[in-house]
Amino acid sequence: MIRAAIVTLSDKGSKGEREDKSGEVIRTMLQQINTSIVAYEIIPDEKDLIIKKLREFSKLSDLIITTGGTGVGPRDITPEATRAVIEKELPGFGEAMRMEGMKHTPRAMGSRAVAGIYQQTLIINLPGSPKGVEENLSVVLPVIPHTINLIKGAVTDCAKDREQHPHR
Repeated sequence: MIRAAIVTLSDKGSKGEREDKSGEVIRTMLQQINTSIVAYEIIPDEKDLIIKKLREFSKLSDLIITTGGTGVGPRDITPEATRAVIEKELPGFGEAMRMEGMKHTPRAMGSRAVAGIYQQTLIINLPGSPKGVEENLSVVLPVIPHTINLIKGAVTDCAKDREQHPHR
């Protein structure tokens, strides 16, 4: 079972002024890959706090999903905070999520979401809207278990997997 943490970045949400619908979408979708939510928190868009929370939750989880703060607004600093923590970036995750988002709205090209590895934890940034979360997470969800297994040291023949996952 994958131990997962959800971090919602929202100034209003952290003050109780906005319901976290995106966090709920993440929680529901993660059920498809056999996860247990071990931590969840709504925090304001503060770089130092995000860094602290990512490091803290990495001790508890195999996967951290963030939602919010990936755009171009003045308070959107989730990618910078994530890059300050991760040791290896996984650009394919962000590229795939932006490509999927572009199928639905040209605004997706403004997403700066990143993904990467900190110690043995996979961290993935998602946008803040429930619809954006659903679109982005749906494209990376199938590769999360495999990626976590590799991070944990599993030795597999990735090419052998290709027969099971034909090109769409």
